[in-house]
Amino acid sequence: MRRDLFLRIVNALQNHSLYFQQRDDASRRKGLSPLQKCTAAIRQLAYGVPADNLDEDLRMGESTSIKCLFSFCQYAVELFGDQYLRRPDANDIQRLLQMHEERHGFPGMLGSLDCMYWEWKNCPVAWKGQFTRGHGSPTIVLEAIASQDLWIWHAFFGVAGSRNDINVLYESPLFNTVLQRTAPDINFTVNGALYTKCYYLTDGIYP
Repeated sequence: MRRDLFLRIVNALQNHSLYFQQRDDASRRKGLSPLQKCTAAIRQLAYGVPADNLDEDLRMGESTSIKCLFSFCQYAVELFGDQYLRRPDANDIQRLLQMHEERHGFPGMLGSLDCMYWEWKNCPVAWKGQFTRGHGSPTIVLEAIASQDLWIWHAFFGVAGSRNDINVLYESPLFNTVLQRTAPDINFTVNGALYTKCYYLTDGIYP
């Protein structure tokens, strides 16, 4: 994570929540700083660091590390959810369509749809059969769509038994608005034909 992005998150949380402000403890010594608390939460989220493994570097006990993690997630959603954790609205769609047509020459393309696979090293033994693919080891599948400016506006982890892209897509809420007929109509023309629904670029496994 870039330093300026990290500091932006830290400052936003510090201004939003009393928990992320540095305060004196019962002995009137300075408590944990916002930098320490955010670092602890991000390490647990990004690298899977155990909560009881942060005492040496950050001088933070297990219970405090867990509280940092839950508070970080709660307040991050409160602060940034409306901007980042949402589907594209009509204005976003127009911007995405214009960007993809100008840069890639694909009118009506809303994005590129694909799945990523990670080996689940610590998968519980009882779950291995549900998450094992042809590679022989348990795997976590992530379906994601990101725009050119790295706005990840769709992310869905495959449920148990979804061992390939198609199975994940069947469980995904990606096309719910299309099926419910609540998706905004977008008009674009290709070879003289008028279309009102956007499309995604995919590889050959998708129908």
